[in-house]
Amino acid sequence: MSNLIQGLSRLALSLTLAFSASSVLAANIAVVGGKTDDAFWNKIKKGIDDARLIVEANGGKVNYLQLQSYDNLGPDAAQLVRTAMSQKVQGIVVPNWVPEAEDEAIKAAVAAGIKVIMINAGTIEKANELGAINYVGSDEYLAGKAGGEYFAAKGQKNVLCVNTVPGAANLEARCKGVIEGITGKGGKGKQLPLPATSFGDPTAVAEAIKATLVGDKTIDGLITISAGDADSAAIGIGQANASETVKLGTFDFNEANLDRIKNGKQLFAIDQQPYLQSLLGVLMLNAYIDFGNKLPTAPVLTGPGIVDASNIDATLAGVKKGAR
Repeated sequence: MSNLIQGLSRLALSLTLAFSASSVLAANIAVVGGKTDDAFWNKIKKGIDDARLIVEANGGKVNYLQLQSYDNLGPDAAQLVRTAMSQKVQGIVVPNWVPEAEDEAIKAAVAAGIKVIMINAGTIEKANELGAINYVGSDEYLAGKAGGEYFAAKGQKNVLCVNTVPGAANLEARCKGVIEGITGKGGKGKQLPLPATSFGDPTAVAEAIKATLVGDKTIDGLITISAGDADSAAIGIGQANASETVKLGTFDFNEANLDRIKNGKQLFAIDQQPYLQSLLGVLMLNAYIDFGNKLPTAPVLTGPGIVDASNIDATLAGVKKGAR
């Protein structure tokens, strides 16, 4: 009998330890991202919230750590990575916006045993360099190149890429791609870098675009690095009396952008499908931490896709459900 009791005691102890271990392994994930009053990051947030349902169903949790502004983008993002580390998380989902500012913090997280997936900004090469599991997002250079080539296919010859967050690696790559896409088809292109403080300031962006278009009448295509900037650009183009000659495109989109595309007042938008970036990023990290699952596909690309008059109705249907 004593042997039976001892055996049952050992079994109970082993089950207790197993339960404790499984509790420890339940994913505690932090996601570093942009401001939720930003239309783009609202889509990211929906992907996080939908992924959270599965993470929590498996005993884990997801915490969203958002920037308060974009004025000090790289250092602030790095600090949020360090904040996540101090919270003893098992995983971090993070964009690599400014590598020179963020790389050390990401490497420190990996060295501490934290699993990292990069989303939204970065490359699989950078993910491999830093020890991250994967990169989920768009190849920004290829997205920009697709935009430049699209302009060329529609007859534009001189394209301006307006960058309100100069220095951010993903946004610089966008403009570089646009310029090389249009020049590769025989046109011209250049970047208009504006102070980061102009991001989210419609008046400043519109005025800068108006002044540039008034000063150079040969510009016939203009693309912005965000949906909100496209709204400002539409105003600036109108104020420059260039609505008939300057075709507008943007990276990402909001409902105002889509309405202009629907009504023939904006040429296109480049979609990177941000909802999928966060949804897949969080779920992949959760599956890796909890179950040891890892996709052999790397990177996991969510774009680019061109939204224009040919597919605007299908896109609007997705917007109604909050995921486009």
